[in-house]
Amino acid sequence: MKPYIKFPPQSSMWITFFLSCLLSFLHHGSSSSSSVSPVLSTNNLLDTLDGFQNYTAISHFRLLNRRKLGACLNPNPYIKIDVSPKSALEDDQMVTVTVSGVFLPSKSDWVGMISPSHADVDVCPKNIILYQQTGDLSELPLLCHYPVKAQYVRNDPGYIDCKKKECKKYDKGGKCLVTTCSASITFHVINIRTSIQFVFFGAGFQVPCVLAKSSILEFANSHKPLYGHLSSVDSTGTSMRVTWVSGDKNPQQVEYANGKSQTSRVTTFSKENMCTSKLPSPAKDFGWHDPGYIHSAVMIGLKPSTGFSYRYGSNSVGWSARINFKTPPSGGSDELKFLAFGDMGKAPRDASLEHYIQPGSLRVVQAMADEVSSGNADSIFHIGDISYATGFLVEWDFFLHLISPLASKLSYMTAIGNHERDYVNSGSLYITPDSGGECGVPYESYFPMPTPAKDKPWYSIEQGSVHFVVMSTEHDFSKSSEQYQWMSKDMASVDRSRTPWLIFTGHRPMYSSCGGFSVDPRFLLQVEPLLLTNKVDLVLLAHVHNYERTCAVYGNQCKAMPKKGADGVDTYDNKDYKAPVHAVIGMAGFKLDKFPPKAATWSISRITEFGYTRVHTTKTQLDFEFVNAYTKKVEDRFRIIRS
Repeated sequence: MKPYIKFPPQSSMWITFFLSCLLSFLHHGSSSSSSVSPVLSTNNLLDTLDGFQNYTAISHFRLLNRRKLGACLNPNPYIKIDVSPKSALEDDQMVTVTVSGVFLPSKSDWVGMISPSHADVDVCPKNIILYQQTGDLSELPLLCHYPVKAQYVRNDPGYIDCKKKECKKYDKGGKCLVTTCSASITFHVINIRTSIQFVFFGAGFQVPCVLAKSSILEFANSHKPLYGHLSSVDSTGTSMRVTWVSGDKNPQQVEYANGKSQTSRVTTFSKENMCTSKLPSPAKDFGWHDPGYIHSAVMIGLKPSTGFSYRYGSNSVGWSARINFKTPPSGGSDELKFLAFGDMGKAPRDASLEHYIQPGSLRVVQAMADEVSSGNADSIFHIGDISYATGFLVEWDFFLHLISPLASKLSYMTAIGNHERDYVNSGSLYITPDSGGECGVPYESYFPMPTPAKDKPWYSIEQGSVHFVVMSTEHDFSKSSEQYQWMSKDMASVDRSRTPWLIFTGHRPMYSSCGGFSVDPRFLLQVEPLLLTNKVDLVLLAHVHNYERTCAVYGNQCKAMPKKGADGVDTYDNKDYKAPVHAVIGMAGFKLDKFPPKAATWSISRITEFGYTRVHTTKTQLDFEFVNAYTKKVEDRFRIIRS
């Protein structure tokens, strides 16, 4: 049966966008090696459709800034909006927004948090083409800058029934002549460096109109150093990089290990660094938010598997709290405990709508934070689809804030995914709009990994008894490509007496029972033979939003099945190596994917729950567990043994 493509409601717009991508792609040719077909394959075509749907079909809120701003009927002189507390905003706090003076409460009334507050909600450029890419042909966009978040006023349960009444006008006898309604809702606000304003809208997200605006709110310290996170720079465990964000462009310091200090290297990025097409991207236009300045410094002279403390900042703009952290074990040592997952993203800590919400992320982060606090982990690997900001840049701040309890205390290593990198004519292997025009720039700025060069986001690192190979599935991996040559050379050079375990990671899977367009057959054809040749033990991939484990598989066939150990745990015996075990671990936040009723013969375990994986290795044994983040129970476990 031929594939059936169901076009979205904005099909004429989508066809325009898709044809522009197609013509541009065919005109410029493939950005990858000639051994990867330059012709737009069915895989590419439908992946493009899927990616485009991802950014236009989430909610009406995501399309908000393409709506025509109408005039509210029957203006009400009593309506106002107040914010409490009225003092300067802290770095992390709950803010109460109260609307009052409402005659007729409506389910469609809402409040938006606007940043920067000087983005005029009344007048915006009348340039339709700037807004067509995200799926709407409105004559006039609503906002020049994307609203950071929004809530319906009905989140106050007493609003619709006017449980909170106020009298606005009395007659001479004291009788109330005009009664209005009020409501209060709570927003979680973090320091995003710019001033903000709350705006009360009527008529929903489809035909909104402005009812009232709050005063402009400022953060107490817009230059505050925030959201510090750690990563490894090499395999020694003696150096750790700390990266943080500030509104201050001057170099700052990291102070650590009782008296040592290092000065930060300061970078940033601008709209000009974002990718776009004939239909401009969110990152280039309405999704843009100033990233401030990204500071990075390497703490040297540490000891592996050892606890230290650090703080970052400066006397002029302030310092972070002092944070305790642990270095990972050095490569070649015996034991390693790490957490691994993909596709996490973030979610609001209030009842707000944001442009892209990953509902499981809060619970997964909390569960992993408990692991970190109890000392059950040495490092963390997040393998693609990091923040899901996808061109709405303020959401990188939201994500960095979310992971602070994890990433500030342990090495937080990452791999690039489609939602960080992919965009038409940008050099990515796939021409989807999934990055929203980011094209890997924010990702590489916030998460500097030990890669060979800019936009070559592949690397290897050793921790304990494991050699990790981290590839980019979003860049050319054909046999003549630079990345393939690097993978081949790196895996062939591993000293298995020093690091007996070889773990291969990247974002997109080679095997998934969900199949379809989530699996690129070229990936299997080009890269899988490398895994077998170099006797890779475990393959950790994501992209599909569930958990799945295979037999020891190669060429879509089981080469070996696990046997039950004395404790009932599935055990793969790699003393007689046959093929790698694959685990798809994209269940850390994004809405979960259901499995089809019939599984492939190579599929052993399939779980549709939010969670993360926990791995413990020694020189002779690798123990793997999938942990349900809601129950904290282990729902799948296996081990691999070797001599």
